[in-house]
Amino acid sequence: MSQGGNNLKSLGERPAGDIITLALSLFWVALVGLFFILMPPESTTSDRFDSLRFILIMIAIFMPVAMIWVAAMASRSARVMREESTRLQAAIDGMRKTYLETRGAGAGMQPTVEKKLNEIAQATRKTETTVATFASSRPTQQKLQITGVKVAVADDQPKLALGTSAEDIAVPLPNGDLIRALNFPDSDQDTRGFDALRRALKDRNARQLVQAAQDILTLLSQDGIYMDDLRPDRARPEIWRRFANGERGRAMAALGGVRDRSSLTLTSGRMREDTIFRDAAHHFLRRFDKTLIGFEPEATDEEIAALSETRTARAFMLLGRVTGAFD
Repeated sequence: MSQGGNNLKSLGERPAGDIITLALSLFWVALVGLFFILMPPESTTSDRFDSLRFILIMIAIFMPVAMIWVAAMASRSARVMREESTRLQAAIDGMRKTYLETRGAGAGMQPTVEKKLNEIAQATRKTETTVATFASSRPTQQKLQITGVKVAVADDQPKLALGTSAEDIAVPLPNGDLIRALNFPDSDQDTRGFDALRRALKDRNARQLVQAAQDILTLLSQDGIYMDDLRPDRARPEIWRRFANGERGRAMAALGGVRDRSSLTLTSGRMREDTIFRDAAHHFLRRFDKTLIGFEPEATDEEIAALSETRTARAFMLLGRVTGAFD
């Protein structure tokens, strides 16, 4: 009884198009059958089976039925496609609305990078005062100023005899300090990271890259893109070396190891629509490329691998893939 009720229910739920198609098919079969029943028998002197005539009769009977069902299936497919298109459009509109609401709600919140750097600034204010006291002859060069997310260091350098600047005779920044500075301090307790960042800001080339990296990380954070959330595929040190030596093309695709589709989509859209972001991104890519060229000859494979794990290198991978630098 239950099974019969289910069959009746499924029959009642059959689409109207299928019922019409079935009715037309039965109508045609009945019409053809009636035609052959009412048609007078042919007088023939031969009982030989005419295969061509039989084939034509079969075509006349079943071809219209087949055409009716083909038309019905096409109509059903078109209806399904329209429904899927409507659902897809609704889903896209919902995602766009959610994104705009999330972006609007996040505009009033302080980005993670900004919060971390503010904590570092508060924790090291006393240290900066002490450094400035012991280096009163050059306080502007050794005092680290962190305001919000912007690291600002005075560009004017004291000149020595014959116009030589202090940076020209300064000791080169160790690779370990550069790597630690490009990863930025993790928290206000990361004294080694903060010390490395301060030493990097005294080096002209490192300072330019640090500032460019801070600019682009801050802009990315406005769209909710944080380097700590990315887990890019690792590229071998030899790939980084070849890129530093000027090799380009598909062989460098391993450097674009960022696979997060959301971050790639948002960054790509920002590159197209935001001129300030695009200029900052290209400036950052040039500074990173220049620093990598000077870093590679003296660096070990372990140091290159460590550099590729920094937040700055992850930003380079993300922007490089978006701009096609690894294609």
